[in-house]
Amino acid sequence: MYELNNFEALQISLASTDKIRSWSRGEVKKPETINYRTLKPEKDGLFCEKIFGPTKDWECHCGKYKRIRYKGIVCDRCGVEVTKAKVRRERMGHIELAAPVSHIWYFKGIPSRMGLVLDISPRNLEKVLYFAAYIVIDPGDTGLGYKEILAEQQYRELKETFGNGFKAAMGAEAIRELLLHINLDELAADLRQKLRESSGQKKIRIVRRLEVIEALRMSGNKPEWMILEAIPVIPPDLRPMVQLDGGRFATSDLNDLYRRVINRNNRLKRLLDLGAPDIIVRNEKRMLQEAVDALIDNGRRGRPVTGPGSRPLKSLSDMLKGKQGRFRQNLLGKRVDYSGRSVIVVGPELKFYQCGLPKKMALELFKPFIMKKLVQNGHSHNIKSAKRMVEKVKPEVWDVLDEVIKEHPVLLNRAPTLHRLGIQAFEPVLVEGKAIKLHPLVCTAYNADFDGDQMAVHVPLSVEAQAEARFLMLSVNNILAPKDGSPITTPTQDMVLGSYYLTHPGVDERNTSAEKGDGKIFTDYEEMLMAYRNGVVGLHARVKVRRFAEGDNKGKLIESTVGRFIFNEKIPQDLGYVDRRVDKYSLEVDFLCDKKKLGQIIDRCYRKYGNTETANMLDYIKDLGFHYSTMGAITISVSDMEIPEAKKTIISNAEKKVEKYETAYRRGLMSDTERYERVIETWNDATDEVADALMESLGPLNNLFIMAHSGARGSKSQIKQIGGMRGLMVNASGKTIEIPIKSNFREGLSVLEYFISTNGARKGLADTALRTADSGYLTRRLVDVSHNVIVREIDCGTDEGIEVRAFTDGKEIIEPLKHRIVGRIALTDVINPKTGKVMVEQGEEIMEEVADEIEACGIEAVAIRSVMTCHSVHGICAKCYGRNLATGEPVNIGEAVGITAAQSIGEPGTQLTMRTFHTGGVAGSDITHGLPRVEELFEARKPKGLAEICEADGTVVSIEARKDNKTEVKVRGEEEKIYIVPYGARLNVKEGDYILAGDQITKGPLNPHDILRLKGVEGVYQYLLKEVQRVYKQQGVDINDKHIEVIVSQMLSKYKIEDAGDTTLLPGGLYSKFELDEANEKVEEAGGVKAVGRRVLLGITKASLATNSFLSAASFQETTRVLTDAAIKGKVDRLLGLKENVIIGKLIPAGTGMKRYKNISVDYGINTELMESFKPPTEDDDFDIFESGPMVQLVQNEVKESALENVTESIETPQITEV
Repeated sequence: MYELNNFEALQISLASTDKIRSWSRGEVKKPETINYRTLKPEKDGLFCEKIFGPTKDWECHCGKYKRIRYKGIVCDRCGVEVTKAKVRRERMGHIELAAPVSHIWYFKGIPSRMGLVLDISPRNLEKVLYFAAYIVIDPGDTGLGYKEILAEQQYRELKETFGNGFKAAMGAEAIRELLLHINLDELAADLRQKLRESSGQKKIRIVRRLEVIEALRMSGNKPEWMILEAIPVIPPDLRPMVQLDGGRFATSDLNDLYRRVINRNNRLKRLLDLGAPDIIVRNEKRMLQEAVDALIDNGRRGRPVTGPGSRPLKSLSDMLKGKQGRFRQNLLGKRVDYSGRSVIVVGPELKFYQCGLPKKMALELFKPFIMKKLVQNGHSHNIKSAKRMVEKVKPEVWDVLDEVIKEHPVLLNRAPTLHRLGIQAFEPVLVEGKAIKLHPLVCTAYNADFDGDQMAVHVPLSVEAQAEARFLMLSVNNILAPKDGSPITTPTQDMVLGSYYLTHPGVDERNTSAEKGDGKIFTDYEEMLMAYRNGVVGLHARVKVRRFAEGDNKGKLIESTVGRFIFNEKIPQDLGYVDRRVDKYSLEVDFLCDKKKLGQIIDRCYRKYGNTETANMLDYIKDLGFHYSTMGAITISVSDMEIPEAKKTIISNAEKKVEKYETAYRRGLMSDTERYERVIETWNDATDEVADALMESLGPLNNLFIMAHSGARGSKSQIKQIGGMRGLMVNASGKTIEIPIKSNFREGLSVLEYFISTNGARKGLADTALRTADSGYLTRRLVDVSHNVIVREIDCGTDEGIEVRAFTDGKEIIEPLKHRIVGRIALTDVINPKTGKVMVEQGEEIMEEVADEIEACGIEAVAIRSVMTCHSVHGICAKCYGRNLATGEPVNIGEAVGITAAQSIGEPGTQLTMRTFHTGGVAGSDITHGLPRVEELFEARKPKGLAEICEADGTVVSIEARKDNKTEVKVRGEEEKIYIVPYGARLNVKEGDYILAGDQITKGPLNPHDILRLKGVEGVYQYLLKEVQRVYKQQGVDINDKHIEVIVSQMLSKYKIEDAGDTTLLPGGLYSKFELDEANEKVEEAGGVKAVGRRVLLGITKASLATNSFLSAASFQETTRVLTDAAIKGKVDRLLGLKENVIIGKLIPAGTGMKRYKNISVDYGINTELMESFKPPTEDDDFDIFESGPMVQLVQNEVKESALENVTESIETPQITEV
């Protein structure tokens, strides 16, 4: 079957005049739009029905033919075809120009393509095109040069002297004639010859010319097509005209621009017919050229054409550009039907996979399903009456609604969707009221709270969409965070507080009084629970309860608190906290549970039992937490905020110290900078001392302490401000103010203190606003550079990899080795150095237990497979990627790991700081931190305050101070080199050190391009990885290395051609390794010279624009530049990435949209007969089935899980049981 959307690739190229005419249904001759009386389109005007089709379905202009029975007839009176009105969205017209004009994209872009082809400077070209100068087309015997520019005066003089002995002309006609004379093959050969002989600036110019010439030659575009002789007119429904309430009309700017072109064109035709003087005709031609320029790209040259209120009109280029343009507004972001939004409220009574859906909303969302069911069940006879029933909300409708939403998941989305967990599927439960109910454990993933947040609901319609929602997107299947593989459904706030209170031992050093019922002994758990419920024992009483193991009737008395017995009741008892080979009876969780510990318990449960069991356990912990935080009645009052007695002495000591520094400064014994630094240091120490004293004075049973220590709410720094002292504040520029705030919030601030602290508060708010925008933009660039990184094969077969060590900063270990190798594939056998035993074989995944062993036996470095060294031609392979952190399993083919990586790095971006720290007057002063630093690294920019870098291996011979306060560092290797270090920079080397190329001589950031030059790909990768990780680790954010690897591998994916040899590659061009290898293989077979390329590091913006897909690049940034370039080169988009496929409306080539997951046959086992009894949906049915071959042809809700068990070769299908 021929299908419009069934194509493998898409090509863009220049349109010839014949092509433009072939698209057109007729010429637009008049500037009129509609008749002011009849409001019908004017004939031959911009909205003409004869050209573009009827405005009403099945009705011609004059009304002779009405109704569908005349389909396809062309009216003999008005010439309009009887057809659907929607053809007005696709039929084009054209304007025949009286004089050729140039296309502004090719004349004005940078570099000017027309100028490069003709070898004319853009300034001269402009003069010729806009009728300010003549260009010599045929010098004859005048001694003039070919393509020489002549001023008006010169031309007249030459004309008098030589008459018709030479030919010069102006305007686009002259340029068109010159372009027609060009022989591309000869010119290309000539330029390649010149390229071998020239150097410097001349060489660069030739390379740029050659690039355009080769592009035209290879693509089959003709240079003269850059000059337009006819202009296409886009369909009228894409530039509509609508009547407003007051009878006035609002119209698209394009109509104004087209009208100007038509008016000027008609006037020019008339002038030519009348044989007007040359100067008048020339002026009119120039005006026509300017009108066409404004239509194509208004404001590119000269002042833009403005509409009412001096607003520049939106031209064709503006319709594509920017956030509101065609690409980003309509093609990448679509609005969908069957969706709703409402405020969210908490639903603690829900199961983990449920959400509460307001009844009214469900009725509207599931309308078509309800109507179908009403007809099926015989409640109504046809769709129309069913619709009426739903609209009148008859009682039967509610029963049908219950039936319909059973087993039909819905998607919930909260904006901003920063990572894939921002959209999850739930089974709807109908609720009263108008608010959506959300399970409290998924709030972390959505970053939702209940202070008025809104969420959107979407209904997956097709059977495939429902299957995907259930098996891939159900909240139960999204327990782990993709960024680091840790559970994201960890209980928070009240739930943590309740669990902490429940497992609290109830005693501390000061409060040793026994709890009610201490020491009692119970026969079993039920008896203990009964005693607790009847008030015989307290929750924190230490009691003994007999516990039984499997297949054992005797049991054993175990001592713990009542609360811990309750907590353990539904926690799996073999999570590895107790060695069950030795001890079968003890409680698994016999310790105080704070937020971190709960996270560990969930992690272990997930790794051992999978998601269903974990979901049950999470619901149990949630219910316990809410219940016991209420029962415990933990709250805070003013009396909990104890102020330490030592505070007064600490502050007075600090004041004395500061006074001492002030005196020393006044006597000239220390500089102002030194005094300032000492004062700051003194007050910071004092603040810390007060905080320590405060934490000591708060006992473990203090409510404030419990809240912070359990991880439920608040932190040490907040408690410090409540009960200690607030300390020093920063002003708006980031400099610390040296007057400390000695009070705390419990005592209250003085007016001066309050005033000082407003500085920091305002900065915080401004920062947050900026950070959100910057972080979003960073995510967008990351997605754009990595969206085509998809796992496409199991193993690329490479024998390369990288060596991983613990991540250290000086002496401090930031990330131990085991965390960096877990879930990765070993490149070689990992052997225990003590026993010689192979711990992990080559090509195996390194599991948690093995990673612990590897670290324990003292191995410092492990070689692993890495995305950086993957040899897959498109995308990457599963072995080089390793484990999918979101599932804890090896990554599946089709996983969109590029998008995951971008989201994992971008999502925590909002938590990073924006600050640049000012260190008083020291060189390398403004250290960039936080988000700007991450951006600087990914954009591969040269940082501020660069460190001095060693150029060649050698030994540091001497370090000497010079008279101008700079320092001289001498390094002797094969030859001696002197490095001049600026005043105030801190040295990183000492005399006698042996340093390698690429090592730092002074402290500070490095330029990544230098590292690539001196240390190669591995060096620059390790540097970028370490620096990005450092920023995130400082904020306490964990991101797995592999996400950064994915991005860095894209930044390093291109080679710059230094010598093209005999290949068709262009010197200075950027090509992927595989394109370079392919070109070299061809040349090698023919016995020619191979091309030489150097690997380059591109920033993420550059890398996104250097992609092979012009659709992806155009929808990212610089739309017109990308499209100009692509059209000249006749680029073909192979549709390999995600964005390209979304733009043209195909399924994305990742996940279930991948070829290997389509057209799957399903074995239904015992349900075969049942399945075959359903007729396949036809085109007339209400819901669509993807025509490209459904992922799994499941039947709507009639079939239960049993049918889904044998889905072959498809996604992992978790068993979803009723909890």
